[in-house]
Parts: sequence; structure tokens; C-alpha cells
Amino acid sequence: MSGRAGPEVTLSTSSVYPLGPAAAFEIGARLGYDGIEVMVLSDPTTQDAEGLRRLVDEHGMPVRSIHAPTLLVTQRVYGSSPWDKIDRSIELAHELDADVVVLHPPFRWQKEYATGFVEGVVQREADSGLRLAVENMFPWRAGKELQVYLPAWDPVPMSYDSVTLDLSHSATSRSDVLAMQAELGSRLAHVHLADGSGSLKDEHLVPGRGTQPCDEFLRRLGGSGFEGVVAVEVGTRRLTPEGRDADLRESLEFARTHLADGGEFT
Repeated sequence: MSGRAGPEVTLSTSSVYPLGPAAAFEIGARLGYDGIEVMVLSDPTTQDAEGLRRLVDEHGMPVRSIHAPTLLVTQRVYGSSPWDKIDRSIELAHELDADVVVLHPPFRWQKEYATGFVEGVVQREADSGLRLAVENMFPWRAGKELQVYLPAWDPVPMSYDSVTLDLSHSATSRSDVLAMQAELGSRLAHVHLADGSGSLKDEHLVPGRGTQPCDEFLRRLGGSGFEGVVAVEVGTRRLTPEGRDADLRESLEFARTHLADGGEFT
């Protein structure tokens, strides 16, 4: 835990992609982040508890959350069984003392997995003692709107005990993220902080550069007694090292400034 009041702000390893976790730990520590979210990818380092523990010790940066390999591009990571992906992510979280596993809802072609998904997540959360926070996604739009996720891309009306809100995804789905935040209440377990313009792309912009009310969202979060973590998840892959540092520093300062503004009114 950091010595600061209010929610911790961590750095997702995806924010430094295509650099690996070692770069995320080094950059996160140097810029003053509170910890790391590890997105499990095909990169073996993201799956290696012992190697990640060495990075934790070297940089003094705890792993606060694990993002399970439930993306389209990680369909073969941890094998082809969807539940194995979740269970192995839970094991990794336990090995690294992380509190949260982030996961996406099933794709529509994973019908058997989707049928028992809600119940399976609830049971695993109870058994593991971790928060399994299902992330809000979005319809795919290519001339017409395609419903790609089952049982739904929006986790808010579902009976999950824990949810992740991603503000880039809320931009792409054109959702009212403040209404989602209010409806979730204590079920909001985790945040992916980014921004978006509402285009067809999942943009993961630096917060404040899109149309999402990132500032108000964070102020409300800071004043709500939120006990989860805000993980910065922005795209930097086309930037120079100096540009990456600048965007990640700006994202951290944005988060801390507005979280603190909300905390003043508690």
C-alpha cells in the first residue's frame, strides 16, 4: 500500500506494449506509480510468477491486479479452455498477492462457456477470496452493430459481485459511465483509466484527451470510499521513450489530482 490517502493508481503492463513487464515495472517505479497490473499475454514473462516476483522485489512495486488472457488476441494463452484461463489467472494472482483478477465476458461463439459464466465467476470469487471483476466491453460496429459478447457486453445489469469499468470501452459503447458508476455502487471493484472519443476504435487515450468525463468520474470515486485500484491503461506503442514517459506521467498526475479533489468532500 502507498502512503497516500485514497485509491492507489497503478500502471498496466499493456500501457507500455510492445515492451514487456520489466519495462512497465521500471517506468512505473520511476514515475511514481503505486503498483502494477499484469496483463497476461503470450509473452512468457507475463505468466511467470517467479520472474514477476523478482521484478516486484527489484523495483518495490507490488502487483495489484492480474488481467486474465480473455482477449481475442490471447485465445491460445493458458490453453484453449476458458475456465482454465481464469483458474490459472487466479493462481497467478495468489502467488503475487494481487487482490483482483480482471476478465472479459465470453465471446458469442463460446456458447457453452457463456451458459454458466455468471454462476462460475460468482463461485470462483467466493472460493478464491479474490475479486473477479468482469469488465465492460462494447458492441462491434461495422456498418451495423454486432453483439459479440455473451451474456452481455455490459456487466452492470448482470449479477456479478465485482465489475471493472474501463472508460475507453464506455466511450466506444457510447455509454453513460457516470450512470454506470452510480448504479454499481460497491460492486465497482476496479477501474481502467483511459479516454476515448466515441469512435469505432477502442482508443485508450490519455485521460482528458477524449470525450469521457474522466475528471468527474475520478472525483466521485475519490469521494466514495472506493477501496479498489485505478489502473492506467493507455496506448503508447507508437511513441518515443520520451513521449511514453510524458503520457504516462500526465495520466498519473491527472488521476491523482482528480481523486484528491473528490476526497476533499468526504
